[in-house]
Amino acid sequence: MDPSAVLDIGLQGLLIAAKLSAPILVTALVVGFAISLLQSITQIQEVTLSFVPKAIAVCLALLICGQWMISEMVTFTNALFDKIPSLLGGG
Repeated sequence: MDPSAVLDIGLQGLLIAAKLSAPILVTALVVGFAISLLQSITQIQEVTLSFVPKAIAVCLALLICGQWMISEMVTFTNALFDKIPSLLGGG
């Protein structure tokens, strides 16, 4: 197994991690920004007001994107398993 193969697998792993975490992070960012804007306009400084809607939105994002996330991870894992013989020098 050469170093370029290791770097390639590492890069693919980082890209799949970024791709899978993007819907959750973007959802939390948008909802957090909207709640913070609402809090600054109304001057309500309640901690649970920012946490509860963000938690609900992240749960909804997981429900909506969960199937896609699992299929992407299974595809990535199958591709890694398919690469095993070539990484060991057998094919």
